Amino acid sequence: MKKILMSVVLIIACMSSFGQEEKKKFQITGKPIVTVFANYHAGLGDANKESGFALDRAYLGYQFSLTEKLSGKVVFDMGSTKVDGADLERVAYIKNAMLSWKTGDFTLDFGLIGLEQFNVQEKFWGYRYIMKSFQDEYKFGSSADMGILGRYKFTKWLSADITISNGEGYKKLNGDNKYRYAVGATLFPVKGLTIRAYYDLASKSSDADGLKDQQNLAFFAGYKHKLFSLGGEYNQMFNTKSKEDKDQNGFSVYSTVKLAEKFDAFGRYDNLASKDDWSSADGQRVLIGIQYSPIKQLKIAPNFSTWNPRDGKSSSFAYLNIEFKL
Repeated sequence: MKKILMSVVLIIACMSSFGQEEKKKFQITGKPIVTVFANYHAGLGDANKESGFALDRAYLGYQFSLTEKLSGKVVFDMGSTKVDGADLERVAYIKNAMLSWKTGDFTLDFGLIGLEQFNVQEKFWGYRYIMKSFQDEYKFGSSADMGILGRYKFTKWLSADITISNGEGYKKLNGDNKYRYAVGATLFPVKGLTIRAYYDLASKSSDADGLKDQQNLAFFAGYKHKLFSLGGEYNQMFNTKSKEDKDQNGFSVYSTVKLAEKFDAFGRYDNLASKDDWSSADGQRVLIGIQYSPIKQLKIAPNFSTWNPRDGKSSSFAYLNIEFKL
C-alpha cells in the first residue's frame, strides 16, 4: 500500500509541475475547519438516573488548494476515549490527512481519506451531530481510512467510485497485508431523487478455522423536495468481523419536513437484526425532534429517542443537541 501511495504522489507531483505553464500564477488558498457537537441529555423511565452536559465531538483542521487541480486537508477528531475507568477523558485522532487531484469529471483522493460507504446516506440524513447514519452507528464500516479513492462522473445522472483501503479504520494502524475493496454507484434519475448501491469486501481470510472475508452490501433511495425529504436504506453485512455465518442486516427510514424558514421537524426509525439472533446488539430505535437554525453556522435540536433491544429493557432519552460549524 505504501508503494502504491508513493507512486500516486509522484505521478500527481509530475502532472502538477507540467501544469505550471499557466498564464496566471495560481494563488494558494486555504481555510480552517471547525466543527463542534455538544448536547444536554436526560434519561427517562429506567434511565432517569442518567443526565448531564456532553461534548460529543470536535473536528479541527485546515483545507487548502495548492494548484487548480491539487488540494488537500488535515483534520483532527477529538472525542471520548470510551474506556471505562480511564483517567483520560478525551483523545485526539487524525481523521483526515489527504491530497485530492481533480481533472475534468475524475477525482482521485489518497492518504487518510474519507470513505464513500455511507457518505451519501449521511449527507441525506443531515443530522450527524444528533446521530450517525445507520452503517456508522452500528459499526458496519468506518467513515475514514488509509487508502486510495477514485470517483468518476459519467453523466449528470450517474457517478461511480472505487476504493482500496487498509480496512482498519482511521483509529487503528494496519496490522496485516489484507485490504478492503469497495465499489459504488450513485444515480440521479430525476430531479430530487438519489439512488445508491454499494459493495465492499474486506479480505481477512486465512487458514484459521472460521475466518472468512467480510462483505458489505447496501442500497439507498431518497427523495428531496423543498418542503420535505424521505429516505430509506437497507444494509447487509456477511461474516461480521470475519466470523463465518455471523451475518447482520438492518434498515433505516428517515424524513424531514419544513415547518418554517428556520425550523424543521425530523424523524427516523432503525431496525438492526442478526442471523439466528447471534448478536446482543439487535433492536429498534425511534428518533423524533425539531431543528432550529438561527444562522448557517449554528443548529439547535431538541429531540427524543428510544432504543428497544431484542434482549433487555428499553431506554429513552430527551436531548438538546447543538452543532457549531465554520
